[in-house]
Amino acid sequence: MSSLTSSSSILDDNVNSNKQKRRLNILLGVSGSVAAVKGPELAIKLSKVANVKVIMTQRGKYFWNLTETYNKEMFDQFNTMENIQVYEDKDEWDVYKVVGKDEVVHIELRRWADVMVIAPASANTIAKLAQGLCDNLLTCVARAWDFKQDKLIICPAMNTMMWDHPFTLKHLNLLKEIGCSIVEPQEKKLACGDIGKGALEKVDIIVNFVLSSSTSSSK
Repeated sequence: MSSLTSSSSILDDNVNSNKQKRRLNILLGVSGSVAAVKGPELAIKLSKVANVKVIMTQRGKYFWNLTETYNKEMFDQFNTMENIQVYEDKDEWDVYKVVGKDEVVHIELRRWADVMVIAPASANTIAKLAQGLCDNLLTCVARAWDFKQDKLIICPAMNTMMWDHPFTLKHLNLLKEIGCSIVEPQEKKLACGDIGKGALEKVDIIVNFVLSSSTSSSK
């Protein structure tokens, strides 16, 4: 995993915040759904039009690494890219040694970002976000989000029965109320063999949604 940049270097990215045509800063959050195997492709395509950093949960990393057998070409291509940094929970703690001096990573990432897209957003992560819980780096960034100026886009991916569960609708409605945008899943044959709604939306559709709902001058 890429090493964490310093607080000053992240903040320096915002020095030219008044420039109208700078590239978007996009945080890609990857949570524990099997659809995380689409993560490398999504990150690569977003990086063609924006600055991208990736945050993985522990289970998101597990499924992300399965991309090596699901889509080895994309997996290998991502691993050769030096312009996309990847963050895990440990990056929040490994750099924090001195109170008042060392950076708080989830705050620095939040300051850097113009938009955060969580894809895939598992049922578990959606439930956490809807209740304001923040027990990992991804959810801590989301809990510190400023909905007045930046976009938070959630792309659910789960089994059809989980998607149809009453809590899912309640949680998504709560997230919409606070300002989140939702890219609903597609209907198809799922990894588990079931046929129904719950599969992560197509990567190109997610990319187009992110770009069409965001502006490069948000900071």
